[in-house]
Amino acid sequence: MEEAPSLASSVPVPNVQEMVRKDPLGIPQRYTRTQQEMDNINYMPSLSSDIPIIDLALLSLENQEELFKLDAACKNWGFFQLVNHGVKKEVQQRMKDGAGEFFKLGIEEKNKYAMPCDDIQGYGHAYVVSEDQTLDWSDTLIFLVHPTNYRKLQLWPKTPQGFKERIEEYSSGVRRVGEEILGCLSVIMGMQKHVLPGLHREIVQALRVNYYPPCSMPGQVLGLSPHSDTSTVTILMQDEDVCGLEIRHKGKWVPVTPLSDALVVNIGDVIEIRSNGKYKSVEHRAMTNKKKERCSYASFIVPVDDVVVEPLEQMVNAERHKMYREVRYGDYMRQAFKQKMEGKAHIDFAKILI
Repeated sequence: MEEAPSLASSVPVPNVQEMVRKDPLGIPQRYTRTQQEMDNINYMPSLSSDIPIIDLALLSLENQEELFKLDAACKNWGFFQLVNHGVKKEVQQRMKDGAGEFFKLGIEEKNKYAMPCDDIQGYGHAYVVSEDQTLDWSDTLIFLVHPTNYRKLQLWPKTPQGFKERIEEYSSGVRRVGEEILGCLSVIMGMQKHVLPGLHREIVQALRVNYYPPCSMPGQVLGLSPHSDTSTVTILMQDEDVCGLEIRHKGKWVPVTPLSDALVVNIGDVIEIRSNGKYKSVEHRAMTNKKKERCSYASFIVPVDDVVVEPLEQMVNAERHKMYREVRYGDYMRQAFKQKMEGKAHIDFAKILI
């Protein structure tokens, strides 16, 4: 049986939640951003209502109108809100409750599951690659959940009781959603439904739970730096009572207002490469809140490490020459993890320079 892979390493940094507990008003210099980095001038909340809403029940039936909406969402936004996805509300709530209980634990208990020096699974921070890097205002839990032999269960919290089962239950529902979305993406790229999922050889699924403590001056920090995802697709569950996720659309930052019982889906770099740039992975970031904590739950659907990713033949033509070279997915992903989050800079690793 194949061993659980190590994803990357990350420089250990202070626990943000603990820092806020000790000094609710303090913001260390290492977390503060310039006004240029905050980019508040390009904030466009009025566009939030324009983010596409896709019905998975219709999509699964290959309803032509819904497939057309999916194609347009992937071309124009790279993000959409997914309704009628079939992940039961009580399953979502159990996941949220379990994570909420974990983050209320003392630092000594949480640190029992701290990320090891050679990996980013467990509790801590990812994408910290230097001692002087500006830090994000968040803590995180990261797991590989599928296939099961990839799990490093020593890094899965045993407290609260039953948390492992909640993670499994939630992730199983999300994986089904991810497989269905891959099938529909296969269809809109001119293939049979099974082709794109089959190109993964096996679906690999990771879960990242992000915890954003309140911040006394939210206009000076970022919960998560702007980045695109190295995944095929990412499926996100948000808290319903506090905003934080923002996406870059035509140069403007647009908040993704939580929609009751919807999951947020975004296209990752793998689809950008496979589609030869027709569908774009989109920069997104997380903002903080002055009074409320926030959690988000990102499930990443990716291929196995040694799958070669390159533009599909039918996506290359006279109008759209081949824009990306072939890359081994594991190499691509780890190259990205070695860099700090910085927009879409890591996709240059796969671009063909002309």
